[in-house]
Amino acid sequence: MEVENLKKRIEYLENQVEYLRVSRRVLMNLLEKTEKEKRLLSIKYESENKKLHKDNLKYVYWLWDKNKRILELESRKKSY
Repeated sequence: MEVENLKKRIEYLENQVEYLRVSRRVLMNLLEKTEKEKRLLSIKYESENKKLHKDNLKYVYWLWDKNKRILELESRKKSY
């Protein structure tokens, strides 16, 4: 009787170990997927940040040029 109980216990524990292995694989896959998504988002945000920075720089130069033009026109107006 005791041997039977021990065999059942061993079988139960073996099943538990298998469930744990499967759970671990699932968790590792989820972790890898999450890390990959995180890297992709990071790349996307860095790219977007560079684009915005470049656009802002263009806008600054455009404003600078317009301001310069306004000052020139005001200066000419005062000269007349």
